[in-house]
Amino acid sequence: MDIKDPAQKENNPVYSHTDPVPVNMTDEQWKKILPRNIYDVARNKGTERPWTSPYESSKEVGTYYCAVCGNPLFRSDTKFESGCGWPSFYEPVSKGSIIYAADHTYGMDRTEAMCGRCKSHLGHVFNDGPPPTGLRYCINGVVLDFEKAQDAEKKYNAGKK
Repeated sequence: MDIKDPAQKENNPVYSHTDPVPVNMTDEQWKKILPRNIYDVARNKGTERPWTSPYESSKEVGTYYCAVCGNPLFRSDTKFESGCGWPSFYEPVSKGSIIYAADHTYGMDRTEAMCGRCKSHLGHVFNDGPPPTGLRYCINGVVLDFEKAQDAEKKYNAGKK
């Protein structure tokens, strides 16, 4: 199943842009509902190849969500060109949208960034970003979903009728 396959979200019972309830599932449960490329990064702490994500150079206006559970992660106005090969942001949507853990793999001292709702691996955060935060969230594009601001507004307005 490809990341752009709409069935990915339809077959995922926990995917939601509005439900804040933490998600706790076993690896076997995740394997059944996630495409392999997303599972490998999100649950096995993998890394996609640099410069392979269409989100890396995207200038679209909207919100980036966790591709695993739908949790809002970053707004496009916090995205910047870092030159690292992965989508980079300087600030998450909210304090709880991202959680952190020390990562000492590969002989490096890094801070892992994970989804605050489902604890999926997203990437890492570094202290070499732009103002106002000085942070660079270096995120694997495969674990991101994106919704354009205009599309979200249309859905919102349609729901009010």
